[in-house]
Amino acid sequence: MIPRFVHLHVHSEFSLRDSTARLPRKPEYGDPTHAPRPNLVSRAVDLGQPAIALTDLNNLFGLVKFYRAAEKAGIKPIAGADVLIDNGNDIARITLLCQNRSGYLGLSRLLSRAYLEGHHGDHVAVRPEWLLAETSGLLVLAGRDSPVGKLAVEGHIEAAEHALCELQRHFGDRVYLELTRTGRRHEEEFNAAAIELAGRCNLPLLASNDVRFLDRADFDAHEARVCIASGYVLNDPRRPHEYSAEQYLKSEDEMVALFADLPEALENSVELARRCNLELEFGKNYLPAFPVPADHTLDSWMRKQSHDGLTARLAKHPPGRSPSAAEAMDGRERPPPAIDVAAYMRRLDDELGVIIAMDFAGYFLIVADFINWAKQNTIPVGPGRGSGAGSLVAYSLGITDLDPIRYDLLFERFLNPERVSMPDFDIDFCMVRRDEVIDYVAQKYGRDRVSQIITYGTMAAKAAVRDTGRVLGHPYGFVDSIAKLIPNTLGISLDDALGESEAARKDSNLASAELIARYRSEDDVRDLLDLARKLEDLTRNAGKHAGGVVIAPSPLTDFAALFAEQGSKGAVTQFDKDDIEAVGLVKFDFLGLRTLTIIDWAIKAIGPQADGQLLDIMSLPLDDTKTYELLSRGETGAVFQFESRGMRDYIRKLAPNRFDDLVALAALYRPGPLNSGMVDDFIKRRHGADVSYPHALIEPILQPTYGVIVYQEQVMQIAQVMAGYSLGGADLLRRAMGKKKPEEMAKERVKFEAGAANNGIAPRVASSIFDLMEKFAEYGFNKSHSAAYALIAYQTAWLKTHHPAEFMAATLSADMDSTDKIVAFLQ
Repeated sequence: MIPRFVHLHVHSEFSLRDSTARLPRKPEYGDPTHAPRPNLVSRAVDLGQPAIALTDLNNLFGLVKFYRAAEKAGIKPIAGADVLIDNGNDIARITLLCQNRSGYLGLSRLLSRAYLEGHHGDHVAVRPEWLLAETSGLLVLAGRDSPVGKLAVEGHIEAAEHALCELQRHFGDRVYLELTRTGRRHEEEFNAAAIELAGRCNLPLLASNDVRFLDRADFDAHEARVCIASGYVLNDPRRPHEYSAEQYLKSEDEMVALFADLPEALENSVELARRCNLELEFGKNYLPAFPVPADHTLDSWMRKQSHDGLTARLAKHPPGRSPSAAEAMDGRERPPPAIDVAAYMRRLDDELGVIIAMDFAGYFLIVADFINWAKQNTIPVGPGRGSGAGSLVAYSLGITDLDPIRYDLLFERFLNPERVSMPDFDIDFCMVRRDEVIDYVAQKYGRDRVSQIITYGTMAAKAAVRDTGRVLGHPYGFVDSIAKLIPNTLGISLDDALGESEAARKDSNLASAELIARYRSEDDVRDLLDLARKLEDLTRNAGKHAGGVVIAPSPLTDFAALFAEQGSKGAVTQFDKDDIEAVGLVKFDFLGLRTLTIIDWAIKAIGPQADGQLLDIMSLPLDDTKTYELLSRGETGAVFQFESRGMRDYIRKLAPNRFDDLVALAALYRPGPLNSGMVDDFIKRRHGADVSYPHALIEPILQPTYGVIVYQEQVMQIAQVMAGYSLGGADLLRRAMGKKKPEEMAKERVKFEAGAANNGIAPRVASSIFDLMEKFAEYGFNKSHSAAYALIAYQTAWLKTHHPAEFMAATLSADMDSTDKIVAFLQ
């Protein structure tokens, strides 16, 4: 069927103040028509729209989410934006649509410049000359609020005609006069003038509905959202009434009926949609070129740096292995027996083969470069974080400081050749000097190519209730009494609290009996909550990701527009971390860790050692008896990861006397293991309770944790040893167990039992071990992360034991802005 109309002027929730039209969010890209709430794409599908445009105000925040969801739903996505124009003494608005990639890049540059240079009071606007410098591939919709429209409404037809001619001179046949019939102020005056101007200038008319919400019934929620953003209450007589209940996503039939007298305006919407053919590419990765010596390729330089680095590491810290549980049962840390250096070199070459084959050498070298620059400039860097600590290449390049062989850490937990995805190093820096490292990266690769990443805040349940109550004009006490009835559960929704969600039906603790009773018996409460539910989880504001940094191979505007708050020192990308990765930019996590700053300050306060050098925190012996005695007494205030009251109780019960005990406790102290009794079971076995193993083959894997599956890596190793999985395949099995997908798990069970049969293991035994793995996969923790953070915990405990004055002075200095923490330390 030939379409008769296409919506080309639509705001979504990402306009941040004047729309309640949701966009599908990850992981809803896969099927936006089955998302939890109606969204712009699912409604377009319902209406049979062949195409639809997204034209949020002054931004492209939601473009990737919209584009991917629309494509998956079989709808043509059209990219654009409403752009504010600063005419010197007035702010006008035009709509720009991207005809092709050239138009998209121009719009990206234009919006970026607006945020970097165009703050105008409460508005962000572009200047007319900036617009006219970015005309290639852009189509213009000039409506009631455009510079042309404002002149026409004021009766200045000749001036309006002159402004139109100027647009035509720069944009050629890509200028349209946009007509709306929503009943708003000055609309009819403009429409009449526009029809006249179209005849004078030989310009096409375009039918539009300037959409702000999905259904007519959403108008009240839309008005409430506008009031939340502007600070008004709904019944304030001074409140501007800019919008109409007609600005919903109307059907084709409704729009055809509305513009029955101007069929050409309807036809032009379809024709314009055909002209817009922007194709965004996803799935490729783009890294800046890392400089290497002239006689090396990227790959050969990676191999050389890794081999040289490992040789230096092994010379300084001879290799060893962790003592087994049996060796440590008598409470003594035994010197680990040496391992053949050749084993390290074999693993190094194996990892290098995978990294180079996956084309990730540049990524590793970039990360190693800025980390080693930080170390050379005495900026504290953490020993590792997350699964990256399992890579021997990372250890060799100086990215991490934990020997993965010594602690049985698995490379495949970090990078799996059987599931290709970008590696992702999370790096901890001193919180005070982290920005110096980001600045180094910006200097090295170009300031127009380096940026932090945007993040979006949404209206959580309690905030939605409080904001809605305010704009409805209810007294604070009344609204507060309702908000406090919502349980303090992370991520809870109003549907959960009212017992109306699937989650609430499964977990009765989510629902609030008193809230339900008041909702059913009090009209004001019901009206408040029903309106709040329409606003809940809408995107509300833009902020800065805690640590995400992108480094592009060319100016960032080739990939994403930039955003900056007024007075902000730096810009952020307009795409969030998921969308930045979707368009191919690689995220680097520069995280600020207060504990690294405390350690640094303490070391400087301690002063030079006997050799004239400051204490090398990475060279501390990990078998210091006094440190373990302090930990066993539960004197862990200010000790990283171990300061909570609950953790103190468990560390006293465990009475650790070796580093591996700290690694295990850091992994176990989480709600799942605590609630399941795993921690108590582990501690009993640690102190002599009977230890049993499901099968002799997996005894060496579970010996260090007394027969308890504590780590995700152990699940992987069991699959490898019992059923012949590769470690890459075992990581896929671990992921499948974590997701609890029945069909996927059934396939894996068959595969596991078949592999076990090849090792002479009876199906009954294999099945019981698979069940055990599946159970513990729910609780298992990433050992690489646990080991790296246990190392920082040990370092802080060692400092508290041997240099308490300097360590606590540094801790108090770092917490000067937290009175509660200061009081707790003093007590």
